Amino acid sequence: MNGNQRYTAIEPSAIREYAEAFAKVEGLLPFTIGEPDLNVPQAVKVAVKDAMDRNQTHYAPSQGLLALREVISEYFQRNQALNLKPENIIITNGVTEALNVGMDIFLNHGDKVLVPAPFFGLYETIISLRGGIPVRIDTSQTHYQLTPELLEKNLKKHPETKLVLLNYPNNPIGNTYTEEEIKALAAVIKRHKIYVVSDEIYSSLSYDSPHYSIFNEIPEQTLYLNGPSKSYAMTGARIGFIHLPDDYVGKGIVGHQALVTCVSTPEQYGAIAAYERCDDVVLAYRDEFSRRRELLLRELPAMGIEFIRPSGAFYLFMKVPELYQDDDHQFALDLANKAKIGVIPGRAFGGDYGKGYVRFSYASSYASIQEGLERLRKFIKNL
Repeated sequence: MNGNQRYTAIEPSAIREYAEAFAKVEGLLPFTIGEPDLNVPQAVKVAVKDAMDRNQTHYAPSQGLLALREVISEYFQRNQALNLKPENIIITNGVTEALNVGMDIFLNHGDKVLVPAPFFGLYETIISLRGGIPVRIDTSQTHYQLTPELLEKNLKKHPETKLVLLNYPNNPIGNTYTEEEIKALAAVIKRHKIYVVSDEIYSSLSYDSPHYSIFNEIPEQTLYLNGPSKSYAMTGARIGFIHLPDDYVGKGIVGHQALVTCVSTPEQYGAIAAYERCDDVVLAYRDEFSRRRELLLRELPAMGIEFIRPSGAFYLFMKVPELYQDDDHQFALDLANKAKIGVIPGRAFGGDYGKGYVRFSYASSYASIQEGLERLRKFIKNL
């Protein structure tokens, strides 16, 4: 008997495979995974423990605790001027599940999803498993951003398009969009009467300008994804959410129920504490990541290393030295085995669209980045 054919052409996460392989190198400094070295706020720990002490360990409502959905709405109104409706929010097992739910309820077999490349590798996997066809959009000639002209061109080329996937600030590049750029993209999406999946998990980590959500422009055409994982260092809590247009909330709850029933009750209480009482922690963490970014922006040019300047998240896309002739795989292997530095080859983020670059995650400590830069300096000098 043959299994599900959708799985035959899909490989495991290349990011995880590289990270796990490099982790076996003794003495390696890992700049591989987007995992903040910072710790969850104390208020979150207390709230989770208190929930367990009060025996709040039973099933939560499938849509998520109303109190959590309300504080999420209040937080994003307070900090990003977003009018998210609690009744349209579904609490999910991380943003990965939120993306699965969104794709599942929108895609029919053969529907296309436009994905600006380079991109986070799981996007293609999830689209394909849900029966869709991911269409990579080359952004290398537009400063690695999706432009209205590029979007228009691809929509005409692919009339079967159902969704456009935006991720900003971006993983793996770290770039983002201005308010004017988002408004221009929203106008194209509105005119074509399609939907946008907007993954804004790094929205609190925007350094050069305030974050502006496309939800502000086309709320009824936006599947909005976010969560506390990156901003509060809560990656292991597996809390995320999706805000759906009115007509799709019920379908989203059904899809979510079929996947996980509900999200961990104690962790939801922890997320309530995060969104309700820890705005200062988000700002402090953002300032710390910004400090690490400035270190890289200062030191890498002195080594002759080219990169795409990041304006958000905690990633930097670094060009491989000319000697390697765009072989990012070999460069990453040599960095791991010879310099004891772990980075992810660009090919893990869209094949040839990431070729010639490696992703450096500065979610690690300032001291480890300093040491990593010293090792990199010596390695480059000896090439």
